[in-house]
Amino acid sequence: MFDWVLINKVIELVGYSDDAIRAKIKKGVWLSGVHFRKAPDGRIFFHLPAIKQWIEGKA
Repeated sequence: MFDWVLINKVIELVGYSDDAIRAKIKKGVWLSGVHFRKAPDGRIFFHLPAIKQWIEGKA
């Protein structure tokens, strides 16, 4: 399994909608460099281990 995935994989694995994920980014719930980052081509990748920790209340 990959640590860094695109939003469609987060939607599939975690169950949040695209809008819910983007709201977490906008509100600062998920942090740049921790839960997500922009690749050189501008696409946003999500760090599944950090999201898992956040879900478990460890982040």
